Amino acid sequence: MTVMTPAGDFRTSYRADTTIFPTLGSRAALWVGIAILCCAPLVLDRYLLGLLINVGTLGIAALGLNILVGFTGQISIGHAAFFGFGAFASAWLHERFQIPVLLCIPLAGLMTAAVGLVFGAPAARLKGLYLAIATLAAQFILEDFFARAQWFTGGVAGRITEPPTIAGFAFDREETYFYLVLAFVIIMFVGAANLMRTRDGRALIAVRDHYLSAEIMGINLAYYRTLSFGISSFYAGIGGALYAHHLLFVSVEAFNILFSIQFLSMVIIGGLGSIMGSLMGAAFMVALPELVQAGADAIAGSSLDRMLKIGGNISFLREMAIGAAIILFLIFEPDGLARRWRLIKAYWKLYPYSH
Repeated sequence: MTVMTPAGDFRTSYRADTTIFPTLGSRAALWVGIAILCCAPLVLDRYLLGLLINVGTLGIAALGLNILVGFTGQISIGHAAFFGFGAFASAWLHERFQIPVLLCIPLAGLMTAAVGLVFGAPAARLKGLYLAIATLAAQFILEDFFARAQWFTGGVAGRITEPPTIAGFAFDREETYFYLVLAFVIIMFVGAANLMRTRDGRALIAVRDHYLSAEIMGINLAYYRTLSFGISSFYAGIGGALYAHHLLFVSVEAFNILFSIQFLSMVIIGGLGSIMGSLMGAAFMVALPELVQAGADAIAGSSLDRMLKIGGNISFLREMAIGAAIILFLIFEPDGLARRWRLIKAYWKLYPYSH
């Protein structure tokens, strides 16, 4: 008697189709990756750990922006302001009410979500360029608030923050703070992946793909557009709070419009509508200044250095590199690093018959 086995990957339910890790290999790769990251503080120096911490904090905030832009089809040019609000909110909650820092971080996310819902209300009626201008206004309104609300931000002097502690153990070094950020990254990214599998997540995607059809199907456009701003701001607040307690100081000058453009760069380069692409884009944007610095050091003292008049100042080169990266990705890889990663996996999965 011959037993017939299926020759392909057949999924007979929506639940099976939306499985986050559909194969044993993908689940094994996840645990191996987490294990490798857990060993990072044992082999990397503090500088490299600081870069990884920045990737984690910025990646959480970039994921929030990707939920708004990539999954819902909205636009925001003021994401850095919400990132900064979360940073100041966590520091203010700890200083004003003596709430433990670990509790201040999610509370700062909720406070930022409330602010995001207020500024996201126009999203119910605006779209495209008009919505971009509205979010740009939110950026400048919050920047002005940061500069004037000395009780909240410390004004132009900034605000000193405290490291998180658990039972007297302080996360005050890169080696320990890395594990805290890694825990938040796992929680926030798994939460976003599961959100996209729910009815609300599918509604957000429907609003992006064809809002008229979504409305005909009974989806409340105003509700879900506003909700996406709240979720995006919540993620920005969490990332900002982690960022603040890592640096142990936050300043109003840090959260400007250029920072918002960098967040947009992260989701474009990583891949719009991709959970993992948000982290890839954040890693790319953190590594980009290091690559620019390495290039500047390589040509230091050469004739090219004298012609360009770099003189050790690479700030303008960083801005040029960000703009060039956006343009090149939009031309040659509009779906971002996430798509390239999928193609690489598919190539090796089918090798040597990848054609």
